[in-house]
Amino acid sequence: MSEGANREVHPAVFVLDKRGHPLDPCHPARARRLLAAGRAVVVRHTPFVIRLKDRSVADSTVTGVQVGIDPGSKHTGLAVFTDHGGSRAGRYAIQLGHRGAAIRDKLIARSQYRRRRRGKNLRYRAPRFSNRTKPKGWLAPSLRHRVDTTMSQVARLTRWAPVVAVHVERVSFDTHALSAGRPLEGVEYQQGTLAGYEVREYLLAKWGRVCAYCGKQDVPLNLDHLHPRSRGDSDRISNLTLACIGCNQAKNATPIEEFLNGRPAFLAKILKQAKAPLRDAAAVNATRWALWRALEATGLSVHTASGGRTKWNRSRTGAAKSHTLDALHVGELDSVTAWPPVVLAVTATGRGTYARTRTDRYGFPRLRLPRTKQVKGFATGDLVRAVVPSGKKAGVHSGRVAVRTTGSFNITTRHGTVQGIGHRHIRLLQRADGYGYTIHPETRHRAAFPPGHEGPGLHAGGNW
Repeated sequence: MSEGANREVHPAVFVLDKRGHPLDPCHPARARRLLAAGRAVVVRHTPFVIRLKDRSVADSTVTGVQVGIDPGSKHTGLAVFTDHGGSRAGRYAIQLGHRGAAIRDKLIARSQYRRRRRGKNLRYRAPRFSNRTKPKGWLAPSLRHRVDTTMSQVARLTRWAPVVAVHVERVSFDTHALSAGRPLEGVEYQQGTLAGYEVREYLLAKWGRVCAYCGKQDVPLNLDHLHPRSRGDSDRISNLTLACIGCNQAKNATPIEEFLNGRPAFLAKILKQAKAPLRDAAAVNATRWALWRALEATGLSVHTASGGRTKWNRSRTGAAKSHTLDALHVGELDSVTAWPPVVLAVTATGRGTYARTRTDRYGFPRLRLPRTKQVKGFATGDLVRAVVPSGKKAGVHSGRVAVRTTGSFNITTRHGTVQGIGHRHIRLLQRADGYGYTIHPETRHRAAFPPGHEGPGLHAGGNW
């Protein structure tokens, strides 16, 4: 990368023409001038979208943007960027937070409620034998949610920006080849420009990006053999772990049984984790394939890549590890010239519940909820701004509101929840759409780590 590369740029503003068709995003300063001159109106607060009054697609030159997607189990990164001959410039970054764990807990609670009712002395209910089978491509609700919410964000981006192509990670790593029990030999991992990156990414995910022996994190890590090759063992994936430089040098060519001779419980834990497959790997990969098929059905130009290539791209550009920067580095590229300094964190919150009661720990109703969702013109989940002139809560508070029939609301901001704000001080910014929005800084560069290291990841050479 050349000097001055990877500069930070302001997040772009999405622009629509007078008929609602997407145009190329513009700089925030230009959007302010258009709004001040009366040539544009605000369509949406977050993400910020404006509509021009005096221009249509036919009167404009639209070059288009591309979207990169880094799917994950808890968070998915999306990056809107422009591409000029393999050189990418990030224009907008979104980190989508899934609620798969909440969906799983809700399903478990529902199952327990039903089991309790069946166990009571209730009216006899004959068993059913319908032999129902799940359709092809079925995913559990907690996994289907990841695909649906990601596709929802992609559909929104295509409405706000002229998306011409999508780049998505279809697989993190080839788990079948990695866990086949054979030594890692062959062109897929040992040769070419991506040599070893699939294996490194797998081990970083499996061992939590920390040293297996001392637990240090945010330090350069080396690949370490539990049983050294010099004593006849191999490079199979179950014989590899992560170690900081100090632990790697202290262990050297010593078998792990001798190195952890005085810690039998910790030794058993390390050996068990080494043999165990990566947690959620199959589920995450199944979700990625379902997402790829859903993207293909949209008719957009879809390009796929692996997590190993994304990591290799980041190592070349010097970018830090984050979901949005991973999304910016998905697929084939030559360089990344810029990215936004802030990220829009979009958290799936749901749209409420049909239940009109809350239950206690035994499943009995303990309180009743109001029949109407709106109070004083506001509903729980709306994006609002409160300007409190005086008192303990004086100041400006922006975030999601939780309404109360008393008219005293709670507002959840990026700094926490502010309780008991009167509805007279609150102004509506955007109606609830099932998501919560906050803004946080993007991860900085890895300048603190010496050249040749992967930052809080793996040493480029090491014991490999």
